[in-house]
Amino acid sequence: MIINNNELKFTEKVILIDAAYINKVTTDLRQHFSQVIGRELPKADLPIFLECVAMDAAIQPGENVLQVLFVYDKSQSKMDVFNPGDLKKELNDVAFKGQLGEFQLNAFEPSGMADREAFFLEAVKLVADAKEVKHLVVIPSETEYGDKLSEIFDKVDGKDSIYVLGMNPPSPSEKFRWEMMGYAVLQALGIRSDEL
Repeated sequence: MIINNNELKFTEKVILIDAAYINKVTTDLRQHFSQVIGRELPKADLPIFLECVAMDAAIQPGENVLQVLFVYDKSQSKMDVFNPGDLKKELNDVAFKGQLGEFQLNAFEPSGMADREAFFLEAVKLVADAKEVKHLVVIPSETEYGDKLSEIFDKVDGKDSIYVLGMNPPSPSEKFRWEMMGYAVLQALGIRSDEL
């Protein structure tokens, strides 16, 4: 596996994202709300999306360091509905400053031995087991493997909080909190509340 403790030091706050999933959901919402509000929506602003995700996961403004790890398929190395969206050229080993602190971005694709699902679940285990990680935020592909997260989180101790963001609430769990990802997407697409 490419992600390991020897190559990448984790921070206290980690956001792990399935890039194909957020691209699909954002594409669907962009098409839907373009029709609802009667105007063409721009590409989603990725920094705004990440800040909203972090706020939805109860991360407070300050001098935080937030590590954002994208997992993507080799065949889909671009999130065409996000700006920036090229996982290899624009979103790997870069950082930006926001209201919540510094966001450090890295993107990983599975090697030939694993598919995206297996790779993502292995990454969740690795990050969840890392002692230095206290606040974990996960955006999995709900429809493909979202139901497998509970068994991983059932074995995790020592975290201040674990958040899972998505579009469909899973079965309730004592190990993590679930939040709706759609609000972050709408913000990133620049939809104003008075338009809804």
